Amino acid sequence: MRRQALGDQQIVHNYGHGGGGITLSWGSSRLAVDLGLPGHRGPVAVLGAGIMGLTTARLLQEAGQAVTIYTSKLPPFTTSNIAGGQWYPSNVFRHSALTPEFQQQFIAAAEYSYQRYQLLVGERYGIRWMPNYELSSSPINMGRTSRMIASMLPDRRTLSPEENQFASAHVGVWQAMFIEPARFLRELQRDILIADGQIKVRHFANRAQISELRETLIFNCTGLGTGQLFDDEELIPLRGQLSILLPQPEIDYAYTTSNGLYMFPRSDGIVLGGTSDAGNADLTPSSQTTRYLVRGHNAIADAMRCG
Repeated sequence: MRRQALGDQQIVHNYGHGGGGITLSWGSSRLAVDLGLPGHRGPVAVLGAGIMGLTTARLLQEAGQAVTIYTSKLPPFTTSNIAGGQWYPSNVFRHSALTPEFQQQFIAAAEYSYQRYQLLVGERYGIRWMPNYELSSSPINMGRTSRMIASMLPDRRTLSPEENQFASAHVGVWQAMFIEPARFLRELQRDILIADGQIKVRHFANRAQISELRETLIFNCTGLGTGQLFDDEELIPLRGQLSILLPQPEIDYAYTTSNGLYMFPRSDGIVLGGTSDAGNADLTPSSQTTRYLVRGHNAIADAMRCG
């Protein structure tokens, strides 16, 4: 989150959120708007139509700004569309690099996002509450991230042996929000258009092309595209792969495991995930990874106690 002068233009960067893009979107965009908007007059540009671009644009509209989104891809073809959608910020920071200033910023972004999503719970935006179980072979302790957002993990507790229907020795649970990216992004884009926002399909190959825009305040929400556009050598891709099963409306809970596997039920299918490959930007699905995910989740389901 930073502001950068580019000739007569001011660029506010809002990208690079690891496994917390959807979770932190409203809050990160709130910080970006508060950083860039004071003292500005005139139309505003947003680069990118993923979760960061759309939430930034919507908050700018709420502040009374005329907004144009420039993007090479629209939903449902953005990276945000294939996110898992659990409200929980994972893989957002390195513990060794955590500073008090970043921690304060991180908590502020989480709190604002949490509040905004609560206002949108329901069928239209594809947001709902349901139990999220933590499966572990060792006693469950709150990690640093969970401690920082403890107030946003309601009713968090450890199950008694009698309550535990999983094979894992230790199971925790809390009530979590889940966001269906395809539905949420579609409706958010619709809200922006209804509020007279403009969306233009345009690819920027370099910074010189950005300088051609008429807007003097630009919010950069291009994600990995920033590496090329603004020479960000610290930006690292983080590849995750999902397998989607047919929808099962009777599945009304989610789970995560200590080895990274997770299952989220949605109206568009059962999401099976659990991989995190830093430095890999390849979007080609791996059949080997698919087998790993399906076998891992199948083992969890087979070992569950019914009744």
